[in-house]
Amino acid sequence: ELVDGKRFWKLDTKPFRKLGGEGETSLSLPELYALYFSRVLLEGLAGTLFKINLTSAFNKFEAVLTPGIRTFFEKLPNVLQVKAGRAKKGLGGKLDKTIARLIDATLLRRQATMHYHSLSSRRMKDYLVEPYRLLHFQGGLYLFAYVPEYKEMRTFAVERIKRLSLLQTTFKPSQKLSLELFAHSLGLNQGPPQRVEVEFAPKSAPYVREVKWHASQRAEDQPDGSLRLSLNVCVDQPLRNWILSFGANAHVVAPKGLATEIAAEFVRARARYDSGPGKH
Repeated sequence: ELVDGKRFWKLDTKPFRKLGGEGETSLSLPELYALYFSRVLLEGLAGTLFKINLTSAFNKFEAVLTPGIRTFFEKLPNVLQVKAGRAKKGLGGKLDKTIARLIDATLLRRQATMHYHSLSSRRMKDYLVEPYRLLHFQGGLYLFAYVPEYKEMRTFAVERIKRLSLLQTTFKPSQKLSLELFAHSLGLNQGPPQRVEVEFAPKSAPYVREVKWHASQRAEDQPDGSLRLSLNVCVDQPLRNWILSFGANAHVVAPKGLATEIAAEFVRARARYDSGPGKH
């Protein structure tokens, strides 16, 4: 600034205030670091889903940074790496319009028609749906919608929607959804919770103990080094798959019906191996 013909330099202690207003609402350097850090995490979680839009948004964010800070942030890939988890095939840029329409339909409560590939019936089917919510889970995006024809809520994999059209007709939500869908499932299912107890061998106990598998879990160490884990969840296929993934290191204590199912599955697996390659 020029004051009485003399030049003065004022150091700005809040160089990023444009991103969040003035005073207490402006973003601090640690907050900016956290936002940039989230980009790496989001790309790892979402894979190609929303990748173009995510990159565009962060490019705008980076444009207001000083060159020095931008250079500092560009070094993060050499320091931090996120290994992407499993991702469903078919998700990518070609679904951007479908996803945008689903979000519009959900926000505006508009009915929609869709041509959908059903895995259960192994054929294409047409549905009239009332979209309630979109959910990202284990590399996939799912639509939770009410189907008037069946008078029930159903879950649809977005990548299997081959054609989607929004209607002018609107709908009034017939039920209030929980903020967390499928709260009682380890996957994407709904059902009444049951008390499930699984005992893990000492070999797997340390790994099981350090992971939060479900909000309801309770762990109890056993004298022999094993671990008994109890959960209040619905008994569904994701739960069975989780137990089976531990092989002989997991033993279902309760309920008895689930224990019988898991034991029978191991018998079928053994029989398949005994029958030789390619035989069932």
